[in-house]
Amino acid sequence: MKKTVCVVTGTRAEWGLLRGVVKKMEQSEILRPSVVVTGAHLSDAFGHTVAEVEADEAPIDARIDILKFGTGSALSTAKTVAYTLDRFVDYFSQARPDAVLVLGDRYEIFAVGQAAALLEIPLIHISGGDVTHGAADDYFRHCLTKMASLHFPACEEYARRVIRMGEDPATVENVGGLGDENLRNMKLLSRADLEKSIDFSLEQPYALVTYHPETAGGASPVGQFDELLHALENVPLHVIFTKANADAGGADINRRIDEICALHPQRYKAFTSLGVLRYLSAMKYCAAVIGNSSSGVVETPTLGVPAVNIGRRQEGRILCPNVICCEADAASIRAAVEKALTPEFAQLAKTTVSPYNGGETSLRMVRGMECFLTGPRCGKPKIFYDGE
Repeated sequence: MKKTVCVVTGTRAEWGLLRGVVKKMEQSEILRPSVVVTGAHLSDAFGHTVAEVEADEAPIDARIDILKFGTGSALSTAKTVAYTLDRFVDYFSQARPDAVLVLGDRYEIFAVGQAAALLEIPLIHISGGDVTHGAADDYFRHCLTKMASLHFPACEEYARRVIRMGEDPATVENVGGLGDENLRNMKLLSRADLEKSIDFSLEQPYALVTYHPETAGGASPVGQFDELLHALENVPLHVIFTKANADAGGADINRRIDEICALHPQRYKAFTSLGVLRYLSAMKYCAAVIGNSSSGVVETPTLGVPAVNIGRRQEGRILCPNVICCEADAASIRAAVEKALTPEFAQLAKTTVSPYNGGETSLRMVRGMECFLTGPRCGKPKIFYDGE
């Protein structure tokens, strides 16, 4: 009888990474994936991106709506975590999967991890060991690491960090990054097909812009985003926006995006979600990726695309030579963008070597889960590893 692995996804970006793992699990003779869709996927305000999961013909077992308290404040986030814990305790106690697979660092995934751990269901965690000082995601991610029994970090530095957190090296495997694997294996759209698909002219150089709220440090999300808009006014780029996530302040940023696109429809175009194929295709042909999304520092190195990383949200991650960091004020952003657009920097970016190339990342994860779920460690209490 196959082992059921419950794969939980709450955002468009997360599913874009998990989809390949789910497809590989469906080919396994040992594992059976069972997908649970939650969070922003089920919200019209964030694009109802469950449609993307459905389009991939994923084996969806449940849709669990958790955003009843909204996304506008730290209080709503705290209430959502509590509510998500309650909903997933109910779901897991009835479904009783053999393991739960989660990716990353979001607050709803933190609650999912708690539910699994409290019900003694083994938790498997992708992308532990990262550091992002500018986001509350930092401690959500580290808490997930301590609840998880099996770890798939994205590079060697992060794997070593997970082990230093007291995780047994036998449970930690550096498998590379799923975003890097997508870019290496996915057949991306041609420039002409992308232009047709998004109904937006790509004749002029353009930037791919994603800006999420900084959830640590008390900065104003809209204030910072307005600084970005002021900087973009004076650079020779059209812009494709992908909207902000469901963190507190994200909805306010998205309203500003709608306003600027309505004022300048020939220059600016916005999407709640491009989907993984169009997003990565847009990254391939853009002059620069601008904002503070993890894709700007994790995925752009694979394509050798210039990236401007604004503010502190991604501070602490590995930064490759194609990434320019700047403060979240208009002057600093404009200077960074102008540098990114120079021929010299574009050439430098092309020579970047990604640290996230782990080969067949999805397959390696599936093989690791097969070994764990059929081996003697599964279901045993964790130990704290003190090192050699």
